[in-house]
This record gives sequence, structure tokens and C-alpha cells, in this order.
Amino acid sequence: MRIARLCSLLLLSGAAFAAQAKMVEKPVEWTQDGTTFHSVLVYDDAVATKRPGLVMVPNWYGVNDGAIKKAEGIAGKDYVILVTDMYGEKIRPTNDDQAKAATKPLYTDRALMRKRIDLALEQLKAQGKSAPIDVSKLAAIGFCFGGSAVLDLARSGADVAAVVSFHGGLQTDDPSLAKNIKARVLVMNGADDKGTMPDADKFMDEMRGSKADWQFVVLGNAVHCFTETDQHSAGCAYDERTAQRSYRLMRDWLHGAFTATP
Repeated sequence: MRIARLCSLLLLSGAAFAAQAKMVEKPVEWTQDGTTFHSVLVYDDAVATKRPGLVMVPNWYGVNDGAIKKAEGIAGKDYVILVTDMYGEKIRPTNDDQAKAATKPLYTDRALMRKRIDLALEQLKAQGKSAPIDVSKLAAIGFCFGGSAVLDLARSGADVAAVVSFHGGLQTDDPSLAKNIKARVLVMNGADDKGTMPDADKFMDEMRGSKADWQFVVLGNAVHCFTETDQHSAGCAYDERTAQRSYRLMRDWLHGAFTATP
């Protein structure tokens, strides 16, 4: 009887702990060239074990509640994610025109894009001192504009295991940079994405000029924005089936990169 009561107390204690556990949203700030960037580190504090760290660059709306929620869903108990500010803390687009203006300087100056995303990776590494990050297992994921950013991280020769782009831009200012790529590169775009797919052939030619382990996945019946739950226009629309399929492909790709398996 006393044993049963003890077991019950232990179960209740465990349930209480589980109820208290939550996704941590830790502000992370840094300054580069006089601009302060405000990013957010996301992870489940119910898990003490160190886990892979991911730099995540959101779509062109940047760091906002939707991007943080998406990061939490991806992170689960598997990853620590740095939701990365690429614009600076004073720039928080709330409509497409503002978002376009925010991305323009980075698309125009790809060296600046690479400089900013490279520093974000260093900031993620630094968080390993206080967050449960296995700094030997780092990667980057990006969505739309963020896909362009993480591909530039790969092109910069960053020491990451993998880079994954979802419905991201494929263009580059210098195809020869592909020779620098160390990461395994997974790119997933919708077959009916009229904004990115016209660049697919040039992108694959670029990758052929590298020694990288890469894969370009064309997802049928999908347009741009297929992982963006708040997008429902003709050319930019969420597709649950495609989104979930792409996340499964991402997890398999990251697992292979982190464990050095095919």
C-alpha cells in the first residue's frame, strides 16, 4: 500500500514537472557594423540532453510571432533553433511592400547577406555555453527569403553539416562560390512556383560545379510559400500535405548529415 502510494506521488511529481516544462524563447542580441540584431533562441527545456543547433531564417517578414511558433514546432525535443534577424531590430515588416524593402539591400549586396548569416551562425555556437546545443552538430534552415540566406551561408563555406531551403530563392551573385560548400544541401521548391523555378536549371548547374552532397526536390502541385500557414493566395499558398512531406525530408536529411550516413 505504501509502495503504491509512493508510486502515485512519483507519477504526480513527474506530471507536474512535465506541465511546468515549456518552450524557451530566449532573446539573443548582437551588433554588426553599428546595427543591432534581435533574434530568438527556441528550445524545449524539458530535455536536458544536448541536441543539434539550427540557424533558422524566416520568410521575408523576419522575426515575428509566426516565425517563432514555426520554430517551436520544428524544434520539438530534437533541436535548438536560433530564429535569426537578418534586418536589424528596427525593421519589422508588417506587409509585403515593407518586406520587399527590407530584403532589397540583402538581395542587392549578397556579400552583406553572407556576412550577416555567417555571424548568426557564430552567435548560435556561442549559445552552446548556456543552452543544450551540441555544437558539433550545426545546420541551417530557411524559408522563402530565408532559403536564399541559408544557401548563401553554404556558399560562404560555413562549417555546418547541412543546409535546407524551403521554397527559397535560387539565384546567386557568384556561381563559383559553390566550390566552397561543405554542407549537405537540400533544396525543396514547388513545381508550380513561378518565382523560383525559372532559376532551377541555373541552380543545378551551379551545384554541379561543387563537390557538395546536394539534392534538389521538386514538389508536385505546390506553389510558393507551401509551409506558410497564413498564406492563401494563388501564387503563394500553404499546402499541408506538401509542408509535412518537406519537414519529413528535412529531418531525414539532417539526421543523415549529423550521423554521417547516406
